[in-house]
This record gives sequence, structure tokens and C-alpha cells, in this order.
Amino acid sequence: MWDTLIINPMINTLLWIYSVLSSVGFLEVIGSFGLAIILFTILVRLLTHPLTVQQLKGAQAMQDMQKSKEWQALQKKYKDDKQKLQQEQMKLYQEMGVNPLGSCLPTLIQFPIIIGLYQAIIRALAVTPQQMVDLYTHVYPFIDVARLLPINNRFLWMNLSQPERLYVFGIGIPVLAVLVVATTFLQSRLMTPPAQPGEQGAQMTQAMNLYMPLLMGYLALTFASGLALYFIASNLVTILQYAAMGKLDWKNLIPRKAAAAGEGK
Repeated sequence: MWDTLIINPMINTLLWIYSVLSSVGFLEVIGSFGLAIILFTILVRLLTHPLTVQQLKGAQAMQDMQKSKEWQALQKKYKDDKQKLQQEQMKLYQEMGVNPLGSCLPTLIQFPIIIGLYQAIIRALAVTPQQMVDLYTHVYPFIDVARLLPINNRFLWMNLSQPERLYVFGIGIPVLAVLVVATTFLQSRLMTPPAQPGEQGAQMTQAMNLYMPLLMGYLALTFASGLALYFIASNLVTILQYAAMGKLDWKNLIPRKAAAAGEGK
């Protein structure tokens, strides 16, 4: 089931895009498979756009609830009883139709895509006879895989089937891993509304914003660089999506205490 629904469509889409790009001579010099991953990322973001819209709605609903008189009244009434405050907050969520995890779920749903893409990239970059035989079992009949193999696994300075390092004076610098951490952090800061102290789900949101960039960076550091390329492209495309909808909050890049101090001057 996993192969039928996730792996096979990804492999065949990647191979089809690669076959189109590889027919253009100068693109092969850059690395057609790397470009195929980037185009595939854009396609995935377009297909998951409804999830992006859902994430926006969840974040907006959370902001509206935080500004409501009902929530402010509960904070004052139960300021010394955190347990009771959480209970009443859950009731308020139900009354207002707010899902406290609504803005996090679309991010969590991406994990099957990440796992599937990693497996698809590794299988598509078959190099041994056994790997090539295995690849044939996943390819649809209309893809002439014999004409495409072996796939050019080079993209710029990196081997897409191996963890990326840019060697400068003999020192391996994980450029992609650094970019993954930076773009993931930038994405989370620009797109996640600041959580209010004491709100249900605030700690989870803060933890996600802190640990998600580190987790993605670790994956980019240790797994095939093709996966890191997907992370960076996905982050940048997502930021552009939110910018096009006018939903980026640039003030989130400034720590709230620093911002408040600046306003007080």
C-alpha cells in the first residue's frame, strides 16, 4: 500500500520530470535530477495548497480567540488556577470552533511525504544491478527507464545520493544543512502567530518552532543531499505562497521583548 500510494507516484513523477529536463542539453550540465527535485517540490506544494489554506485558517482562528473578550475574561478569572484555566479554555475552543493544533497538523502531515521522497530519490538513483532491478518494479509502463539509467546524480557540487559537503581547504562545510536550518526557522517565524502565555498548545507551538529547524538540519546533514534540496525548495516555495497571500508577519523576526522595548522608547 505504501509503495502504491506514495513511493511509486513519486518515483515516476521524478523520472518523468527528469526525462523532460535531460533532453535539454545545457540543463544536464547543471544537473537535471536536482532540477527535477526542485520542480517536483513546487508540484507538491501546489497539490498541498489546501493544507496551507487550512493552516492559515487555524492560525487566524487562534489569533481571533486570543483577542476575544471571553478569553481575556477567563485569564483574569482563573489567573491563579492554571488547571481550571485550561479546562475552560478547551470549552471556549469548542464553542468558537477552534482547533488548537490546527496550525501544526499540516506540518506533521508532511512527514510521510519526506519519508516517501527520500526513498524515491534513493531508489531512482540506482547504481548497482540489484538496485536497478528493484527500480524496474516501481516504474510505470509509459516511462522508458532503460533510456534514463543511469541517472546523473550530480547537481552543482554535490552528489544527490550522498550527504552534502562543500570542501574548502580540505574542510567539509554542510552548506545545505545550514540553509535547511535557516530557511525552516525563517518559515516558522514568519508564518506562526506569536503564542500567548498560558494558552493551550502554546508550548507545543514553541517547541515545534525551536526543534523543527534542528530536526530538519540533522536530516539534511546525515541523509542524501537530494532530500536537503527538497527541504530548502519546499521552505522557499512555502514562504512565497504565504507572501502571495499577504500572510507573512515580518514583525515575528524580532523578539517580542525587544520589539516592546523599542516601542516604549
